[in-house]
Amino acid sequence: MDEQQEREQRGLVIAATSKLQKSDDGRWFVPSQSGHRGTYYTVKTDPIKPFCSCPDFTARQQVCKHIFAVEIVTKREYTDDGETQTYTETVTVKKTYKQEWSAYNKAQTHEKERFLSLLAELCKGIEEAPQTFGRPRLPLADMIFASTFKVYSTFSGRRFISDLRDAQNKGYLTKTPHYTSISRYLENPTLTPFLKQLIEVSSLPLQAVETSFAVDSSGFTTCRFAQWVKAKYSDKKMMERHDWIKVHLMCGTKTNVVTSVEITESNANDCPQFKGLVDATARNFVMNEVSADKAYLSSDNLQTVVDHHAMPYIPFKSNSVAYSSTNRTPEIWTRMFHFYSFNQERFMQSYHKRSNVETTFHMIKTKFGDRLRSKTRMAQVNEALCKVLAHNLCCLIQSIYELGIEPTFWEETVS
Repeated sequence: MDEQQEREQRGLVIAATSKLQKSDDGRWFVPSQSGHRGTYYTVKTDPIKPFCSCPDFTARQQVCKHIFAVEIVTKREYTDDGETQTYTETVTVKKTYKQEWSAYNKAQTHEKERFLSLLAELCKGIEEAPQTFGRPRLPLADMIFASTFKVYSTFSGRRFISDLRDAQNKGYLTKTPHYTSISRYLENPTLTPFLKQLIEVSSLPLQAVETSFAVDSSGFTTCRFAQWVKAKYSDKKMMERHDWIKVHLMCGTKTNVVTSVEITESNANDCPQFKGLVDATARNFVMNEVSADKAYLSSDNLQTVVDHHAMPYIPFKSNSVAYSSTNRTPEIWTRMFHFYSFNQERFMQSYHKRSNVETTFHMIKTKFGDRLRSKTRMAQVNEALCKVLAHNLCCLIQSIYELGIEPTFWEETVS
């Protein structure tokens, strides 16, 4: 892909994600993608001599990404029969979605009570391993319930005990554990597979709703004095000074429910995690589309999505080519490269569903915190999984009031 095609692609992104303003005199004001917030460039869409005030156009005197963005938003058609000339202008308005405030209000006002009942029902499917000797241990279902509920509350262990006593009085717990027991059980590696299983099971009531999925990763820090975004984009040295874990997940693009998740070390690459996330989701859902950013681009990942009868929307890099002169290029790579190159508008419409996975991480970090309180690595992994599980239950509660579904877990076990 040459530089001009790349500018056109960036123009597609601006047109799809930004709000362009038009003045009465025909000028357009396009927001800057790389400068400070509130910076706009002036664009004049003269068919013969277009103009943009950005540095790229000033240096090259050729169509820049901002002009491309305006041309996408404004489609022009000229007809000239020799006597009259007709000019038609169609302005594409960005579609907005009305908030279902009645359903949202009910979900929020009943969230805690529904959260407890759903979490208790979910934990009933945990099979307790038999104990033959030693001091009687606390039931595993109770400890997963208590750990997830604690993460949901965002309270410290000591201040959270009163909530556990209330949960025991309502029949959700067999015994109220000591606050130190919750921390100790989070350090147990046997919790990890159970939490992953519960995350998958909690997404099953939305099988009929979700057909498009997105993949991404984000870091959760153990230090309150640094931010993941700053360490990733501004000060790279923070990556070496601070301890992180990386959460890789796949989510539905309609309800933001997480369908599969993996936890790795901070410096783990994203691309190798893609296949496991897709395969885990494909076990439970019918996938039509899977979108991910360029970090996941590989012929193996493209083939993984196609093998599950879905369409991969992973953009190619600026130096990607359709064929390799040295190695045999996989057919899936060539086909997707041509589709990406010659169907940009169609591709970007589906690719931009990927922004929903960013929303999912924002929902988790905003509601349950972007910092992990646990000290050991195993406890941090389990705490992060508890955050994801709590997020899924909140998505289910929203769907109960907005979509009218009634979640049911462990049907085979109950029957």
